Amino acid sequence: MTKAAPMPPRRRRWPAYLLAAAVVLAVVTAARAQDYNNGDDEEEKPKPQLKAQEACNGAFLSYTFIERTKEFPHLKNATAQAYAFKAQATVLNTMTTDLKAWQMFVGFQQQEILVSVSGAVLLDGTDFPANVSGGVTFAGYPMADLLNSIDTAGDLTQIQVQMDITGTQFGVKPPGKPMPKTIKLTNPGYRCPAPTHKDSVMYVCCVKDPKFKAKKANSTRYLPRQKADLTMAYDVLTSYGNKYVAQVTIDNWSPMSRLDNWNLTWEWKRGEFIEKMRGAYTLLKEGPACVYSPAASYYKDFDFTPVYNCEKRPVIVDLPPDREKDNDVGNLPFCCKNGTLLPPIMDESKSRAIFQLTVFKMPPDLNRTALYPPSNWKITGKLNPHYVCRQPIRVSPMEFPDGSGLMSTTPAVASWQVACHMTRPKKRASKCCVSFSAYYNDSTVPCNTCACGCGNDTATCDADAHPILLPSEAMLVPFDNRTAKARAWAKIKHWRVPNPMPCGDNCGVSINWHVMNNYKSGWSVRMTIFNWQDYTFKNWFAAVKMGQHYGGYENVYSFNGTRLDAPFNNTIFMQALPGLEFLEPITDGRTSAYPRLPGKQQSVISFKKKDVPNINIPKGGGFPKRVYFDGEECALPHKLPSSARRRAGAPSLLQAVTGVVLVVIVALVDSSCL
Repeated sequence: MTKAAPMPPRRRRWPAYLLAAAVVLAVVTAARAQDYNNGDDEEEKPKPQLKAQEACNGAFLSYTFIERTKEFPHLKNATAQAYAFKAQATVLNTMTTDLKAWQMFVGFQQQEILVSVSGAVLLDGTDFPANVSGGVTFAGYPMADLLNSIDTAGDLTQIQVQMDITGTQFGVKPPGKPMPKTIKLTNPGYRCPAPTHKDSVMYVCCVKDPKFKAKKANSTRYLPRQKADLTMAYDVLTSYGNKYVAQVTIDNWSPMSRLDNWNLTWEWKRGEFIEKMRGAYTLLKEGPACVYSPAASYYKDFDFTPVYNCEKRPVIVDLPPDREKDNDVGNLPFCCKNGTLLPPIMDESKSRAIFQLTVFKMPPDLNRTALYPPSNWKITGKLNPHYVCRQPIRVSPMEFPDGSGLMSTTPAVASWQVACHMTRPKKRASKCCVSFSAYYNDSTVPCNTCACGCGNDTATCDADAHPILLPSEAMLVPFDNRTAKARAWAKIKHWRVPNPMPCGDNCGVSINWHVMNNYKSGWSVRMTIFNWQDYTFKNWFAAVKMGQHYGGYENVYSFNGTRLDAPFNNTIFMQALPGLEFLEPITDGRTSAYPRLPGKQQSVISFKKKDVPNINIPKGGGFPKRVYFDGEECALPHKLPSSARRRAGAPSLLQAVTGVVLVVIVALVDSSCL
């Protein structure tokens, strides 16, 4: 008989009250577990990547190199090979106060060329691609201010900015990491130690400098207005949902700063476009072409025909004076001067320009408070200083007089300020030059070779050769007509003539500084301004920065001369007398055989020796340290006229024979007297 299969054990049935208890226990356990896990979540929040960040009470900056790839062409020379790289930079506010208008400097050193940066713009407004091999400063845009964590509950989107950087760099052979020299915060009142560098990461904690003496605290939450050579204000007068009206005010503050036929450009970062303007206009009025712009895809039923401009970088110019009273495009104070901004020392009423514009916005900025100024402001002129303009900073709203004529004022909806500073021209990038001459030398030291650029004539001349000394009359003819005079003068002086000849200075304006005399109680110079262009300079001015002899300045006779105070110490400011405000352009000669004649004006300047009795004129005491024309710094010669004019050239055969004869005669006379 086969055994029967064993019966499966009977399941034990739990009483109902035990099952209920088990369910309650499970719920309680789950609830406790949930509470416990919440505690764990609080403890296990994402920790900062760098431990130093936790101990920082200031601004924590970091730079992380991510990756790079070899670019074409592929070269064997590692120092010449180009690599596309990606990096990330961050600025975190770990203070209890806001970080206003943050600025981060990254000391690039591998010939980096930046192609794009998110979350920031270049402080000096340089366009991409930008060569930043000497380092660059980033400024926040659109988030210029970093709030503190107390007022934001630690919201990283408000207290930290992250910049994604892409570009090209050279010269670091893999597996080396192309890291910058340093990173630091450049805001005033902060100090940064040397950054810590670990592999592909660099970081530093910048703290407030206790020794920094801040200016009087601003009663508002905005930054104080800056002082600069030139400032531009962007004031929003009225704001609607999808558009606003803004006013731009340009102020010239420096006695050395001037603009003629100014062109103003900026960059829209958020798809804005200009519907209409007053007080100025855009060079390209592209209303019909706007139908192909991104704005047309949103404003589908909008008539773009009368629209002024939809360019990302519009070019704005001033109106001519005859449109000043035009109700449609003019009728604004300080407008319509054909782009001329004079120094305030000449005419304060002509040192300011104003225009207004209506700006349409794009999503997601379709509310009254979503207001962002354009970035990367640049302003240029005919013959003017080179300005470097910083990014706009938010300032307290400008207050305007009430239109009703009452004593009340109306503040702007929002205000920003752009500060621009003059920079010295780079080598061979000036727009004017200076030549030196003196009573004790019959040769003139001309302007430097290619002082204002070499042009396209370097195939027939030497751009690296020193200029040849010239006779004084050669300064009155254009450079193209000086060759024969230069060769003839060199032949008289027995100088070697280079082949090819040095290139010209290519300057539209030149100034000759001639030391006329040097007597016991004083000395004087003659200053002559030459205009080699087909352009008339109206209300021109010039300035000379002197050295130790400035204290002896007595008078300017054919110009109106004024002493300037700090920061332009030792400087004489000169402008035309009434009736002589125009520096005429170059004109044709009497006949085709005569060269063209430059427009010119000149004056004598006298000095006394009472305060500087030991001044040495030939050693440089009689020559200026800097010379300006219409705000542009002119290029000075590399050398001064020599006081040993008889030693300038090698002695001729006739001079040598004459010398020998004189020696023989003197010897015979001496022997006969014995």
